[in-house]
Amino acid sequence: MGRAVWATFIALLAFCCPASADNFPSRPITIVVPFSAGGPSDAMARILGERMKLTLGQAILVENVTGAGGSIGVGRAVHAAPDGYTVSFGHLGTHVANGAIYKLNYDLVNDLEPVVLLPSNPMIIVSRNAVPAKTLKELIAWLKARPTPATAGTAGAGSGSHIAGLYFESATGTKLQYVPYRGTGPALNDLVAGQIDLIVDQLSNSINQVRAGTIRGYAVTDDKRAESAPDIPTTDEAGLSGFHMTLWSGLWVPKGTPKEIVAKLNAAAVDALNDSQVRKQLENLGLQMPPTDRLTPEALGDWQKAEIAKWWPMIKAANVKVD
Repeated sequence: MGRAVWATFIALLAFCCPASADNFPSRPITIVVPFSAGGPSDAMARILGERMKLTLGQAILVENVTGAGGSIGVGRAVHAAPDGYTVSFGHLGTHVANGAIYKLNYDLVNDLEPVVLLPSNPMIIVSRNAVPAKTLKELIAWLKARPTPATAGTAGAGSGSHIAGLYFESATGTKLQYVPYRGTGPALNDLVAGQIDLIVDQLSNSINQVRAGTIRGYAVTDDKRAESAPDIPTTDEAGLSGFHMTLWSGLWVPKGTPKEIVAKLNAAAVDALNDSQVRKQLENLGLQMPPTDRLTPEALGDWQKAEIAKWWPMIKAANVKVD
């Protein structure tokens, strides 16, 4: 048998045979992040991957697959072999909202196996420094008084920043003109440069620019102040009572991945989240750790379904559709 034929035979054999947990992992694992490098999702995935490789004994690679509010990257993972070597990183936008917005060629619940719930991120309302408003009440008044809608950066239709913007419009009676990017990292760059007016952004993405004074922070969308930004009021304190939103993240693998492999990935992620250095890095980004009893695959699956029930009606009522 020729060398090329033999190589093809081995490749087909590996593809056809069920994944085995006995020697998993025997090669590097890829985490597919559905947003651009440098954004909050990318940062979290890389921090976790660096620590997970110690438990798993293999390198963890991060692949940024952008576009369509993260749905392209999620699809890349959904259609991968169910062997544990391709992991989908996502959040409220990619693994909940996109199902109500895009015509997906996969089912967010039935075509993925949950692995673990990851730290969550309250949002923060931020603007370019040239916006005249100094408080959240002034910002809302400025938005209402404008003859044309202010521009708001998002990571695309269905992204966390887009959902937060829709929620903000509904709560304040304002209107925004959305400017989509391939991630909130690039959107933030344009906000700093004054190319757009505001973002309802993940705290971890904007906090360093707020601290540096290059953009203005108005309020965090939580019922308590963030430890990483204790000087920034909550939306309740700033006059927008009840406007709460947390962008949670998680890891999934393709449907059919053996439970033993899911368990190994879950254990590696939990080890990483329990590592004091990792926790410090994530908390410095403004991320909030999930309770210990919610770190199981089942807890993530239940939470994803509950969030679909909560957010899909609002998204559909806003008639947000992308072909």
